[in-house]
Amino acid sequence: MFRLLTVLMILAGLSVPVAAQDAAAPPQDNAATEADVSEDDDDDEEQDEGGGDAAAVYEAAGKFDYGFSGIMARDNRTDLAPLTLASGQPVAGGEYTLKSGGFYRIAVNADGSQELALSGGDFFRAIWINEIVINDIEIRPMGVHSLEFDNAGTAVISFVAITPGRYALSIPGSSGETQQAVFTIQ
Repeated sequence: MFRLLTVLMILAGLSVPVAAQDAAAPPQDNAATEADVSEDDDDDEEQDEGGGDAAAVYEAAGKFDYGFSGIMARDNRTDLAPLTLASGQPVAGGEYTLKSGGFYRIAVNADGSQELALSGGDFFRAIWINEIVINDIEIRPMGVHSLEFDNAGTAVISFVAITPGRYALSIPGSSGETQQAVFTIQ
């Protein structure tokens, strides 16, 4: 008898959230006009006539409408000017200004004149890396500290800027301003 009561209490407790979800009304937009309300009433009558009981659909309305694919859609991606790794050449032509939440892609080109790397743990922790593509091989890392090129090649990094601040990717052991790329995330 005790087990039966326990099972009934558990089932009653589990059914409460389901009943609350079924009874919840969708959030109303304060800017709805009377015409919109009357159109909604007409739609309800048509559904009732068809005999089908349609479930309520709740849409998450965000600040931005990124479309079906969201922030990662190609339409939302910004291609940045490439970085260059070459002996005696500047890494970047200027500073990069990024917006937090923006989707970016940047190519890192090495000419093979010297074994060079780009290091910047702070920058890589301030972004979310979608992928790094090297010779048509896609890498989806959990974290990156640096990229090193032993030979000529290109690596393309696609990422979402997250944490606002000023960050640098620099050639390890160098001290010149031209031997780094500065990124400001707003």
